[in-house]
Amino acid sequence: MTALRDVRRPDFYLVASSPNAPVVPIELPIVAVVIPAYRAASTVASVIAAVPAFVRHVVVVDDGSPDATGQVVRDLRDPRVDLVRLERNQGVGAAVMAGYQRAAALGAEVVAKMDADGQMDPDHLLTLITPIVIGRADYTKGNRFLHARELRSMPGRRRFGNAGLSFLTKLASGYWDIFDPTNGYTAIHASLVPMLGEAPIGKRYFFESSMLLSLSLLRGVVHDVYIPARYPVGAASHLSESRAALQFPWRLLRGFVRRIVQQYFVRDFTAVSLYLVFGILLGLFGAIWGVWHWALASEAGVAATTGTVMLAVLPIIVGVQLLLQALTLDIQNVPTEPVHASVRLVTADHAQGARP
Repeated sequence: MTALRDVRRPDFYLVASSPNAPVVPIELPIVAVVIPAYRAASTVASVIAAVPAFVRHVVVVDDGSPDATGQVVRDLRDPRVDLVRLERNQGVGAAVMAGYQRAAALGAEVVAKMDADGQMDPDHLLTLITPIVIGRADYTKGNRFLHARELRSMPGRRRFGNAGLSFLTKLASGYWDIFDPTNGYTAIHASLVPMLGEAPIGKRYFFESSMLLSLSLLRGVVHDVYIPARYPVGAASHLSESRAALQFPWRLLRGFVRRIVQQYFVRDFTAVSLYLVFGILLGLFGAIWGVWHWALASEAGVAATTGTVMLAVLPIIVGVQLLLQALTLDIQNVPTEPVHASVRLVTADHAQGARP
């Protein structure tokens, strides 16, 4: 699949499924860009100016900035700009969700998120939204590591941490085909915004990971899109590696438990459910039996019998095998049917006529 490409008529774009396939003109939906801004008075104007012309709405969320960020935005003459002001700083997650809601209210059908520091190249915006526009995804995110040169340029510690965090996010969300979970260059189909409702979306730097956890409960389709990293002069990551290492695993563990309970015990009951139940029970039985009889044998000063040892080892082996089988089936159960394919956006004027 290749990206959408501009043609002479500004309202139409071409999609090519392969380099040799014929191109077909399609109408681009209403696209909005949400820019969460905090202490961004020196950079936000240039970021807004670089937003492509096909974007209908640019929603800037001033997240309680103590500097002149809001005033800089108000002074711009771009008619696309819509400023949302949060009275106090709530974090990037809260700002993005406020921007999503505003963009949806303005009639946007696809909403992209770009940061105010200039690290997200607007030239890749069409590439990012392509899977959503052609109906193959509900949510897309950038991936900086699909090519070896990005991996080689990254310090070993950062590479190891990103790999570990990516695996934990895969396990927690069930999206086994994604990587680079903290990448903030994302896009979402606007019909999913009200579906998120009161979902526990992280308000600060856990936002991107918690978004994936919430989308997994909706069975939304998520696609990675290769977008190379861009680091403007003076720009730096605000995500603390030590903070992520201490806080993210526990939050991802809670998300994993919530997803497993919802997906395999509340909304459905499948072979995965059986494997999980019997795998956990057999593993616990073997471990408790083994520890108990080891303690008895140590106190008596005699070796445990072969039968006692086998009664501990066999349940553990079988339990592990069942859990591995559950994991294999979970990997094969990644969502493939976009949620928004069954949802139609209409304006308020057509809402009554659209009712069955």
